[in-house]
Amino acid sequence: MNNKMNISFIGGGNMARAIIGGLKNNDFDMSAITVIDPDVKKCEQLTAEFNVQVSDSYVENDNISKRSHVIVLAVKPQQMREVCEQLSKKISSQLIISIAAGIRTTDISRWLGNYPSVVRVMPNTPAQIQAGVSALFAMPNVNQLQQDRASTILGAVGTTLWLDDEAKMDAVTAISGSGPAYVFYLIEALQDAAINLGMTAEESSMLAVQTFAGASLLASQSSDDIKTLRAQVTSKGGTTEQGILALETANIKKIILAAAQAAADKSKSLGDDLAQ
Repeated sequence: MNNKMNISFIGGGNMARAIIGGLKNNDFDMSAITVIDPDVKKCEQLTAEFNVQVSDSYVENDNISKRSHVIVLAVKPQQMREVCEQLSKKISSQLIISIAAGIRTTDISRWLGNYPSVVRVMPNTPAQIQAGVSALFAMPNVNQLQQDRASTILGAVGTTLWLDDEAKMDAVTAISGSGPAYVFYLIEALQDAAINLGMTAEESSMLAVQTFAGASLLASQSSDDIKTLRAQVTSKGGTTEQGILALETANIKKIILAAAQAAADKSKSLGDDLAQ
């Protein structure tokens, strides 16, 4: 891993912690990382766990911005404008990476004083175990070195996908960003089904979780597409065929499509609302 960069995280929440943990597991130099968060207790925990540098104020600490090659904005979407406006006077050539849902690069750039070097990222929660997938979009003036640095940082927590159109971020948010919640929902439903069929809660949990884990691993490693893999399990006249028929009768695929559309619409409206 390329350790020749200093990284500052503004915000020390779960996703920042996940990325820092991934970098540590990839032998990144922890002394090159600074976390800025007003929560003093959180700063103390980050220092104890990762031995990173911390500060409770990026506004007063000009040196943080000057020594950073990359600044990761890991704050809530509703805080982004205020953070950017305060940061705008302290940046010159650093790459700015935003992991806030819904906030578009043009708005981040505007709040930073029309700053050109902005990358927007949509990670997801499996990043906490370095099994995430992150979609990235770069503004036109982001150079190759900066893109490589963004890939290094987000690649520490899983797979990366560069987008050629920022409009796709709403779809990414709906599928991979919100997707883990859909999966947990389906696991929960399978657990309930197993209990209804006479299994214990412990047995139901093990069966449901391991079935999803194994099927996902098979899908990721197989040369067959998902439809083919499903067909291989669905024998004519068998038990699985009856289960799939019940799902199709209930229009489950249509319901999932509607759920994803609702999430994408919310992502777009969030960006619209916060752009004001």
